[in-house]
Amino acid sequence: MSVPAAVPTRWQFDLTWSLFEYHLDRLEPADFLWEPAECCWTMRRDADGTWRPDWADAEPDPVPAPTIAWLTWHIGWWWSVAVDHVRQRPPRRRADVGWPGPGEETISWLRSLRTEWTVGLDHLTGVDRARPVAFPWPADAGLTVEHLAGWVNAELMKNAAEIGQLRLLSVLHRG
Repeated sequence: MSVPAAVPTRWQFDLTWSLFEYHLDRLEPADFLWEPAECCWTMRRDADGTWRPDWADAEPDPVPAPTIAWLTWHIGWWWSVAVDHVRQRPPRRRADVGWPGPGEETISWLRSLRTEWTVGLDHLTGVDRARPVAFPWPADAGLTVEHLAGWVNAELMKNAAEIGQLRLLSVLHRG
């Protein structure tokens, strides 16, 4: 008996999400903007009150340490664009993906992205999963929606671990 490729991918996603929920349930508003190093990327309010990410088109040297705020925006950005690709919508630009702010609004936003992602995945056919997709790699890479689903799992796993570690350090720092 063979197992469809989507089953392990979805199982891995659900496992990763359950580990992420552990940290989401424990995040405090103060955790989001705590800066773990002098050189860090975070979210900053602009003149009209909109939260904007620190960003550089070429990765700086040294690479800044991210805050939980920046990481949660980053998850929201790449995941929104991944959903757009799965749903075959025009992908959002980075500047068009806002961050709700430190606290429950951001946690709710991430949970709603999870729901949108899983609903989208659950409606894909084998043909849909084999469709070429050009995110997050170049269009000529020859990768598919199934590769994108695997990449989402890996990226979420990495970001969840980073947020978990930063949350623990933030708690220790606050005493």
